[in-house]
Amino acid sequence: MNEGPGGHPHQQDPFDIFAHFFNRGPRETRERRGKDVAYPLKVSLEDLYNGTTRNLAVSRNRICTKCKGKGSKAGASSTTCGGCQGSGRKVTIRRLGPSMVQQMQECCNECNGAGRTLRAQDRCQQCKGDKVVPEKKTLDVNVEKGMRNGHKITFRGEADEAPGTITGDIVSLIQQKEHPKFKREGDDLIFEHTLSLKEALCGFQFKLKHLDGRQLLIKSEPGQVVKPDQHKAINDEGMPIYSNGFTKGKLYVHFIVEFPNSLNPALCKGLEAVLPSGSGSSQLSDKELDDCEETTLHDVNMEDEMRRKKAKKSQQAYEEEDKEHENVLGGYDHGTTPETVRKRCWNTRQIIQGLIYAALAIRSVYNPL
Repeated sequence: MNEGPGGHPHQQDPFDIFAHFFNRGPRETRERRGKDVAYPLKVSLEDLYNGTTRNLAVSRNRICTKCKGKGSKAGASSTTCGGCQGSGRKVTIRRLGPSMVQQMQECCNECNGAGRTLRAQDRCQQCKGDKVVPEKKTLDVNVEKGMRNGHKITFRGEADEAPGTITGDIVSLIQQKEHPKFKREGDDLIFEHTLSLKEALCGFQFKLKHLDGRQLLIKSEPGQVVKPDQHKAINDEGMPIYSNGFTKGKLYVHFIVEFPNSLNPALCKGLEAVLPSGSGSSQLSDKELDDCEETTLHDVNMEDEMRRKKAKKSQQAYEEEDKEHENVLGGYDHGTTPETVRKRCWNTRQIIQGLIYAALAIRSVYNPL
């Protein structure tokens, strides 16, 4: 075993033996890398459409410029930590049970893992022996056109600094805020618009303010009918495609047709004459009417109906579970009388007494008085 500076034994990496055997030099010790720090950045859909620059205020640690990350005054020397004997880590043993122990390693709280300590008068006046000092900085985050929710913008080497480590990165995580009118689906946009029944049948036109402030004229073709829940697309009016801002996705318009609650019966005759007939005729013969049972339609909210049925089903499940518990405990069920329950209890007491007598008899055999 070779000895390093100061007479301390220097342990050789066992893999270096194989390196020398194959005429290779010893392995280089890799420097530790600091942790990356993520900062969420909330942006609007307009910002992602047009692109913008946002300021990000961050707090980080920087190596002390006065002591160069040593933590001590010039000429002062550190001593080996007595808590960890210079290893920087403490080993604790916790007993879990008979013949079972758990060994854990944790960072030494006396030297903060450095393995050496300084006297208070020998510490650097600027960093107080911490080797780093806090710093606040503002970073300019360039949000480019077409970036999506969850996109990461990385600032290399801007995280916390520490002696003997490679500085990590600061990562700005894009979080898109919900838009009141537009919904984004990848590179496409979806806009929902409500039409009256008249507009759906006879035509419509309306203005749409886009994310960049432009006014788009949306109109139907003459004689075109819009069906409920129908989608129509406008090419090249969606989101800009990231890294290719001149190309855009599609803008989908989702049409909701609003029907009137009622109609004047006098108008129905005129509509029947104008509108095409359906697949089945609404006029039935007297014989067909006589063969049918008349029913009444009423308004219903399907969400409330499903919620009510779900609650009823849960209540039935609870009642069945309570009934099963009663059966297990000897409760009353179909065909069970109070006399039957009393017999069950009497038989159970006799079985328990018999077990107790048997246990006492076995004990008297192995442990005679």
